[in-house]
Amino acid sequence: MLTQFRVFGVKEKICILKGCQERRRDRPEFQHHTKPCTVSMAGNAPSSVAALKCSAGVKEELETQKSVFDPHGVDPNLVRKMEYDALVWSSLHGLVVGDRASQMSGRLPGVGLVHAPISLLPMSFPESHWKQACEVAPIFNELVDRVSLDAKFLQEALSRTKKVDVFTSRLLDIHAKMIDVDKKEEIRLGLHRSDYMLDEQTNLLLQIELNTISSSFPGLSCLVSELHRSLLHQFKQHLCLDPERIPENNAVGQFAEALYKAWAEYNKPRSVVMIVVQTEERNMYDQHWLFTLKYTYQVRSIRKTLAEIDEQGELLPDGTLVVDGEAVAVVYFRAGYAPTDYPSESEWSARLLIEQSYAVKCPSIAYHLVGTKKIQQELAKPNQLERFLENKDDIAKVRKCFAGLWSLDDSSTVKDAIQRPGLYVMKPQREGGGNNIYGDDVRLALQRLEKEGMEEDAAYILMQRIFPTISPAILIREGVSYKDHVISELGVYAAYLRNKTNVIMNGQSGYLMRTKVSSSNEGGVAAGFAVLDSIYLV
Repeated sequence: MLTQFRVFGVKEKICILKGCQERRRDRPEFQHHTKPCTVSMAGNAPSSVAALKCSAGVKEELETQKSVFDPHGVDPNLVRKMEYDALVWSSLHGLVVGDRASQMSGRLPGVGLVHAPISLLPMSFPESHWKQACEVAPIFNELVDRVSLDAKFLQEALSRTKKVDVFTSRLLDIHAKMIDVDKKEEIRLGLHRSDYMLDEQTNLLLQIELNTISSSFPGLSCLVSELHRSLLHQFKQHLCLDPERIPENNAVGQFAEALYKAWAEYNKPRSVVMIVVQTEERNMYDQHWLFTLKYTYQVRSIRKTLAEIDEQGELLPDGTLVVDGEAVAVVYFRAGYAPTDYPSESEWSARLLIEQSYAVKCPSIAYHLVGTKKIQQELAKPNQLERFLENKDDIAKVRKCFAGLWSLDDSSTVKDAIQRPGLYVMKPQREGGGNNIYGDDVRLALQRLEKEGMEEDAAYILMQRIFPTISPAILIREGVSYKDHVISELGVYAAYLRNKTNVIMNGQSGYLMRTKVSSSNEGGVAAGFAVLDSIYLV
């Protein structure tokens, strides 16, 4: 299959992918890879570089073969021109984050801006797998909703984890309090993102995780898609690439629509949408893009930290949440997903206050728990999906996405992971980058847990390590570009809104492509491991 793709560079750099691969084997950085590597997109040529001549026959071949470029073979003058234009475009269109070098960049908008870390050109991705990820998105939405209704399942599945993980324990305590008072969430809103990698050896699209809280980058991901489409249009005479092969990405519009519709279902016109934020947030512009809903839908929004909600919030007798004098219709969490978001009892009091209210939560405490790694592992067990889904075709589609997932009480799998740690990832119940355990550290961690003989193993799961294709790319961070070899992770956004039995929204809502150097295990953009990217369908 891979040999069907062709790679076109500029000047003399024109070759069949298989031939490029053969030459790469002589290069040191490729000597440890035994499997073939596909490649990503590459660039155009500025006026000082001769353009590729696209005859009618070549254009037809490009369309039928859906060719991709090798960016490392692009003329340096062309690369510099495209980089400059990409940085200008990013600055003019709000593809920005706070600059870590500026002390106030995470607190005050408009201070210390820098372009978001990006890939210069889009990453090739098989259209069939793209369609698969889109097709399964509403099924995962339905699955999250149904699992969240089974309070007993959530409490029992996470019971061992609760004993050794304080953060999960506190979430479960709030969940249990809602069970005790028989709290019902009639309006249920989920803004989710399911993350995948395409395993090179099996050619399967495998799920990394399902995010049910703070699914970040719906704003900036749309801008990266627009940037790449703009570059392909601008340099079309040189590239012979079709900008329309970059899928439309309206994640921010879809999420804003879902928040608006949830606000409308709450049916109190003077109420606001409240976004829960961290004290310092250098990714605030991604959030602000989402909350342009005040211009589109004339809905007001407020930003509050959990500490501010505790200080300024109150619960009225009818269940209305009031914060700083404003009645809150919808609470949208972009914080509260990590232990560091709860430095004191004040933050936990705020989380409980929100859950006790009749405001629409995105997510509710139950939705939040469904997104834990342990629940992901439980759902991958035989016959578990059948508890929550009836349609056999839907069950098969979801199960096809599951990678190998095991609890640490599976002694045979733990033994194999100690012997072959490179085939596994050890995951705690955490969101955000920088938490997983890889390589020899898996062996050491498992041996330590075995030696200590404690129940701490319940805080982790083991996951099959996925080995995606390694591709060449040009990455830009803080105005500096560099060539590297990368792997990519596709996140598919999905919005779900239900009021009682009426499902108002349920569908795929755009995508996020993150690309990181192949030597990096972690993949968070905000955590500094990856860059924002888009996809080019092949």
